[in-house]
Amino acid sequence: MTVMLASASRSRAAVLASAGIAFEAMPAEVDEEAVRNALVGAGPETIALALAERKALAVSTKYPKAHVIGGDQILWFSNAVINKSADLDSARSLLRKLRGTTHELIGGLVLAEAGTVNWRHASRARIQMRNFSDDFLDEYLAEEGPAALASVGVYRLEGRGAQLIESFEGSYFSVLGLDLPPLLSELRRRGAIAS
Repeated sequence: MTVMLASASRSRAAVLASAGIAFEAMPAEVDEEAVRNALVGAGPETIALALAERKALAVSTKYPKAHVIGGDQILWFSNAVINKSADLDSARSLLRKLRGTTHELIGGLVLAEAGTVNWRHASRARIQMRNFSDDFLDEYLAEEGPAALASVGVYRLEGRGAQLIESFEGSYFSVLGLDLPPLLSELRRRGAIAS
């Protein structure tokens, strides 16, 4: 049975590929804003899992013989969900708010087959941002450009964004948006990868 990733995330794909997992990427067409709006007042784990589930189900109904991985990540700051920045100005504004503070990245992972969810997993990572200067911020955004907008926090721990972070608690893979060890365990249990 094929393993499929229901995501356009380059970071999630890179995590799977670096672990030696053979998979196909098939971005899911999901109205994420509608899902979030329907879950106003819900906790971040509920939202992350709902988004991951929608993605996994959207692809698994089209490819019923595949093990489909759906994943999503929520940035939780000041008791609110923070959405991806639309442009570099909003990215700058977000990073100024996060500077010198702590936020959480909540990840949702779902496995689905033939339109049925058969595994769910939520993870949390706590990120302490350093108190970087405006000059560093301007340089960082100029270097990263629009690519920075692909991440909800406007940073990639596996890239230059690591310089924005003072410390973090939790799984490195959770920060990357794909909590790999529990996912691999479940894929092994299901016979999707070698044990």
